[in-house]
This record gives sequence, structure tokens and C-alpha cells, in this order.
Amino acid sequence: MRPIHQLPSAFRLAAKLIVAVSVLVAAAVVVPRLVAAGPSNTTEVAQSTAKYDKDLWDIARGGQLYDNWAVALDKELPKKNHPSYPTIGKKKGGITWRCKECHGWDYMGEDGSYGRGGHYTGVKGLRRMTGARIEDIIGIITDKTHQYTEDMIPPLAMKKIALFISKGQIGMDQYIDRSTKRARGDVKRGASFFQTVCAICHGFDGAEMVSKSQTEMAAFGDRGLLGTMAIEDPWESLHKIRNGQPGVGMVALRVLSVRDQVDVLSYIQTLTKRRLED
Repeated sequence: MRPIHQLPSAFRLAAKLIVAVSVLVAAAVVVPRLVAAGPSNTTEVAQSTAKYDKDLWDIARGGQLYDNWAVALDKELPKKNHPSYPTIGKKKGGITWRCKECHGWDYMGEDGSYGRGGHYTGVKGLRRMTGARIEDIIGIITDKTHQYTEDMIPPLAMKKIALFISKGQIGMDQYIDRSTKRARGDVKRGASFFQTVCAICHGFDGAEMVSKSQTEMAAFGDRGLLGTMAIEDPWESLHKIRNGQPGVGMVALRVLSVRDQVDVLSYIQTLTKRRLED
């Protein structure tokens, strides 16, 4: 059998994703068994696992659609500004149709990280919609203000966005210090997850599958190192850690607990410095 590095790029990516998913599945299956076996640190292990949720995949998919529904659905964003995009906003064209562009990566709109700067629109956040009925959320998405149609976002995809808004949000201020942008996680624990799951695609220093100049996958945009992006916009990083990246084969880590996800973010924020020191 040929080693992975000698395979064509498409097969290498598939092999990497299979390994990454296998690690996550093993974690999701083995850890609960350890808890059932009653080890001395049962409480600590139990707190590190995510609760079962039959909607887990749909919520993660909804998070990708919230990020960029057009890319997730293999469509194109409209060319003109969204009719309801505020005139004080500085963005133009298709980006104004992305949910995150008004409501933010922390889902807080004008009260969050988009409360100033180039993404400011003055639009309210979505946190108050947590727990809302799916039907009610869909009604808002398709109303005269938001104007999303079934031709843009099919009904099943629309339901996934609603599921994400209702059940998939977290209060990010609990996990990220807004003044310093530092994640409130355990770097050492995060290293264990990153180096055994994320590094398979992103590399041990977070320098792979990041920039368009390096790969067409462009998992985190044309902004250089993964660690740099996590420092500049930790809210976006945590959203993508939890839900994956639309349009590419990135694993969504919702199968892990929020604590684990924040630990991963904390470690990623150290990668640029570690790379410079090596």
C-alpha cells in the first residue's frame, strides 16, 4: 500500500478526514464507556463529554449556513446589497447577505465584536432567539426584512439555520475575554485535541489549509496562520471550531463539550508564537 503522502491530493484529503473522524468517534465512544466503568476520576471525564443531541449534525450544518449559506449550498451570493443592509454599513455586495455580517460571530450584533469597526451595522444580535420555536425563526428569516426565499435557501436548509439559532448558540463572553481576545481555556488540554485531530489537516503549527495561496480549500480565508486568525478574531474561530467551515471537509467539533472546544481555541492562539520560536 502506498503511504498517504504519495497519494493524489484528493485522496490524501479523504484519508486525513477519515483519520480525524475516527479519532472523534473513538473519543465519543470510549470516554462514555470509561465513565460507565467507574474510574477514580469519573466526574472529570464525564464533564469533558458532550451530551447526546439528535440534532447535533443539523445544528452544525446550520452554523455553516449562518456563516455562508451560498458556499454551503454551492450557490452564489446576490451581487447587490441586501435591501435591509443598513446604510451606515461599510460592506458591499454579496457579503451583506451572510447572516454573520450583521449578527456577528458571537451572535450579539451591535452589542458584540461587531459593535464597532468595519463590520458595524447597528443591527441587534440573536441571543434573545435562543430557545425560540423553529417555525417562528423560519418566519423571521423569510419575512420582509430578511427576504430569504426557498430559491436561495431550500426548506430543509432553512430549518437547519433555525435549529442553529434556537439551539446552537453559546454566550461567548463566558469563554473569550472581550478586552484581550484571549480564550479562557486550558492550553495543554487543547493541545491534545489539536495535535491528534486538527493537525491532520491544518498541520502541527496551524500553517496548512489556511491560506488561498497554499490551498484551494482556504478553510480560514487568506489570512495566513491559523494562530494569527484565532488571535485576531477568536469569535469566528470558535464558531468554526464548533460548526466547521462551509464548502470544505472540515470536521465540526460539536461532538466535544464546549469546554473542550474552548481549550482547542486556547491552544490555537499559541501557534503563531510557537512557530516563530521553533
